[in-house]
Amino acid sequence: MKAAIWKKIIILVLILAVPGFLYYLLTAKGKNRYKPLAIYGPKVVAKTGHKFHGKFIPDTIYHKLPAFNLTDQNGKPVSETTFKGKIFVASFFYTHCPAVCTTINRNLGYLAETYMKNKMVYFASITVDPQHDSTTVLKKYADSLKPASNRWLFLTGDTTSIYSLARKGFLVDALKAGDDDYIYSDKLILIDQDKRIRGYYSGANTNDINRLTDEIKVLIAEELRKVDKALY
Repeated sequence: MKAAIWKKIIILVLILAVPGFLYYLLTAKGKNRYKPLAIYGPKVVAKTGHKFHGKFIPDTIYHKLPAFNLTDQNGKPVSETTFKGKIFVASFFYTHCPAVCTTINRNLGYLAETYMKNKMVYFASITVDPQHDSTTVLKKYADSLKPASNRWLFLTGDTTSIYSLARKGFLVDALKAGDDDYIYSDKLILIDQDKRIRGYYSGANTNDINRLTDEIKVLIAEELRKVDKALY
């Protein structure tokens, strides 16, 4: 009995300590000890700015996801506000696609399980065939994957909104090419709390999945550092 209690205590300490230790390693004493992730998409130099050592530095306006309204596998509405204060990994798929979707979603399942205890991290798989993939179909599909985390959302909506969000928001292809034939990106897309694109990764490539696993940690540290600055 005592051994079981001590085991639970050790697990709890690791859960609490490891994220803090990671944060310390990456941002020790307020200094960056990692290379910041890139910000993807078009950007505009603003007229506003700030001074640094007497020199005016203009602000940069980066590409952000537009407002959107979709529905998850449980019939609940999902919008950009759902991910307020969160980071998430987005992808596109359809439930009756060939084997590539199985590989990508298996890798997403690994990621969802890896970050199961971190409430800052979400995953969003968006169907490119909403006419077939109703909430009922998505629910059945999601249950078949047995996701370890309830923060992995399977989303549907109207075709026009989804295709526009893919092209203009996530900056990837998504369109219907013919009967049961869809052109869409196999990329997993990392989005930060400001709804900016921070990385693209091949969902079927092991090296890219490992890189994404690491870069989610970097982005978590970056977001925590913002909070730290705000406090001081």
